Amino acid sequence: MNKIPLDERIIFALDFSEQTEALNWVKKLDGHVKFFKVGLQLFLAGGWPLIEEIIHRGNKVMLDLKFFDIPETVMLAVQQLQNKGITFATIHGNDPIIKAAVKEKKDLKILAVTVLTSFDESDMREMGLTGSISDLVLLRSKKALQLGCDGVVSSPLEAKIIRQEVESKFLIVTPGIRPGLNRDIEKDDQKRVATAKAAIINGADHVVIGRPIRTSADPIYTIQTIQQEISAVE
Repeated sequence: MNKIPLDERIIFALDFSEQTEALNWVKKLDGHVKFFKVGLQLFLAGGWPLIEEIIHRGNKVMLDLKFFDIPETVMLAVQQLQNKGITFATIHGNDPIIKAAVKEKKDLKILAVTVLTSFDESDMREMGLTGSISDLVLLRSKKALQLGCDGVVSSPLEAKIIRQEVESKFLIVTPGIRPGLNRDIEKDDQKRVATAKAAIINGADHVVIGRPIRTSADPIYTIQTIQQEISAVE
């Protein structure tokens, strides 16, 4: 397991439409969580000033824009992320797209999205794919490693097979995290989910968590509980 500070294991998903609300949550979680995900919705609302403020407060940022375009456009987009203080950026695509992103990453860590956690086997069949999600995730993970990515974004269910097949320094970041026992966790629009403890046991380095913390009656207690589970595994 990669050595990562406990307050960076959880990446809190700032899934908000307003910059002020997002920053209020950053302040609320100060001292408990030091890693935040900024997705497409919030980036369009707050842009670079928001990210600069998060980093200025001593935090790390995962910019989850899932770049997916022609290779030249992806390369130019990654160039725009240089010297911004961002830790992780996500991309989504085939070999030429990945190569273009990796070529310009410099100190930025590039994470390749494998299969979105909102997908399940029935979605695979509708797309005309005959293999399993696990097989596809593993194939894409190996390809991402081969092409120079620093890690992948994968559901916690596939983290174990990825960790068994790739080098230990290769990062695995897992969304789809829910509190409770694996047998009774609520799935909502994410279909491939697990607990934070299960994800870390399976080999994940970071767990991306939004709703379970955001909707909790006591967000700090929820975070501390999850961190205790992770610490027990470490």
